[in-house]
Amino acid sequence: MLNRISLRQMEYFVATAECGSIIIASEKIHVSSPSISAAIAHIEAELQTQLFIRQHAKGLIPTTVGKSVMLECKKILNQASSLYSLAAEFSGSIRGPLKLGCFPAFTPMIYADIINGFSNLYKQVSLDLYEDDQQALLNALIRNDIDLALTYDLNIDANIIHFEPLTKLPPHALVSEQHPLALLPAVTLEELSTYPMILLDMPFSNEYFLSLFSTKNLKPNVVRSSKNIDVVRSMVANNIGYTILNVRPKNNYSLDGKRLIRIRIAEEHRPMYIGIATPKNVPKNIVVEAFISRCKSFISDQFISGMSSAHFYDPYIKNQTQKDASDV
Repeated sequence: MLNRISLRQMEYFVATAECGSIIIASEKIHVSSPSISAAIAHIEAELQTQLFIRQHAKGLIPTTVGKSVMLECKKILNQASSLYSLAAEFSGSIRGPLKLGCFPAFTPMIYADIINGFSNLYKQVSLDLYEDDQQALLNALIRNDIDLALTYDLNIDANIIHFEPLTKLPPHALVSEQHPLALLPAVTLEELSTYPMILLDMPFSNEYFLSLFSTKNLKPNVVRSSKNIDVVRSMVANNIGYTILNVRPKNNYSLDGKRLIRIRIAEEHRPMYIGIATPKNVPKNIVVEAFISRCKSFISDQFISGMSSAHFYDPYIKNQTQKDASDV
């Protein structure tokens, strides 16, 4: 008797083929490695063909047949998604799949209210979260691998991607308690350029941070870099250097428990805009529209869910200043 191949198994197979690794696919789609391995084994047994060449150094490489099967699986998955969307449009109900891309620097801050809140509100929506850097998110949108991305306005090609801004995030400096600039209410880029800098080294984001200096004919003294914002914050908290960021976590501590101080950068500088990016060649279905509506309710110039306000007053600075004065 023929054992059917499920849509979920197809999703696991496609993710592995695109990632070239079961482990990476597991992290991407939040499914255990054994489940993915079992799905691939089932498909290979069902089709009676080998889908991957397993090379120790290069990971999993799709065979010629595997590449063709992957393309057909993607077509079937897109068609299945369209069926859910079509039914939802006619019934007016919010149900079906939603493939959401999100920039990892601010995913932890907005997850509870926007993403998890949406899933709790619409139980019949199957939400898959895809986190990656800006380049990967834009590529996923172009390939229609995701329905929309909650991200920045960096390197957006307006001919193929529609970007709807929700709010702007001006850049600010982040320093440790021990940094010479820690007690200042504001700093200039000229002042910052004389100190060691930690760079958040993600595609397009790094160019943005460096451009803040280049527009003023300045060159920052970059001594360390990382693609992980928590690593950058830990380096800063340990006084290796300052950094420039746009997101404003409510937690003023690094993961190793050291305090961080946020300082306003004097003068006006090009902000980043958080917004919704969608592919222009795909009409927005009712599920996508519902998620966009929720984003607009929780992200605006007046309030950003999960983030601190734009106000830079820090009681620690005032208390420390008064203590220093009393010690004189």
